[in-house]
Amino acid sequence: MTRQPLRLAIIDAERILAAAGVASPRVDAELIAAHVLGVERGRLPLVPLADPQVIEAIGRLVRQRATRVPLQHLLGRAAMGGITVEVGAGVFVPRPETELLLEWGAGALKDVADPLVVDLCTGSGVLALALAHERPDATVHAVERDPAALAWARRNADARAAAGDTPVVLHQGDVTDSALLADLEGRVDLLVCNPPYVPVGTAVPPEVAEHDPFDAVFAAGDGLAVVRHVVAAAARLLVPGGAFAMEHDDTQGESVPALLAARRTLTDIEDHADLAGRPRFVTARRA
Repeated sequence: MTRQPLRLAIIDAERILAAAGVASPRVDAELIAAHVLGVERGRLPLVPLADPQVIEAIGRLVRQRATRVPLQHLLGRAAMGGITVEVGAGVFVPRPETELLLEWGAGALKDVADPLVVDLCTGSGVLALALAHERPDATVHAVERDPAALAWARRNADARAAAGDTPVVLHQGDVTDSALLADLEGRVDLLVCNPPYVPVGTAVPPEVAEHDPFDAVFAAGDGLAVVRHVVAAAARLLVPGGAFAMEHDDTQGESVPALLAARRTLTDIEDHADLAGRPRFVTARRA
């Protein structure tokens, strides 16, 4: 069987994905090809020719991606910081823009020995696990309400522990519960959260609308229903001087910092933009 030029398969895939409205057709085409070949994306130029069954396998995944199935579902994983986690149906797909929040959180801990860290609305567990990977001396607690998402978090936590990372402590819990993690009150050095914050009724891409769990994306009350409870939890759980970082919608660059400012216990409130320059996450310290 004649081997075929990989470059042509990638060009064809890019054309199909672009026609389907995929936001980054070339990147997705290359990542799918790299996944099928089992190589890093940067090494694709070293593979000029591929067997017909490889080209067919790339084509199958490209056709699925063209129906707007998330790329991460097709690859089975998503990256954050120094780790990769498994994702699929029933759990929110981590976004690249959350890397900035992770970076800020890790930086906030740089002078803290043996830090106590909490990740609320953990989903796949990616933020908690990335912080535990970065800081082996940390004790990290992660909270998730949804049983399906928590199952993904457990699987990922087990995999990271097997790889040698410090195990995280997983809790099934609800951020609206004012007694959540009561034994940690006033002790937490860093609290991070990527809550549901998109206002109900907002138009979102098919990858989100049809594949991310609704309650992991959308929230009532201009998208602030869950955010309000997260802010209350931060004020309650953080140690004096402890750090807080929470992602928010790009329409909430004023409303979310205002929620924090309404609490006398939170200070050094600052809003941060994502790489596209849109308001994306807020940070604060416990006074």
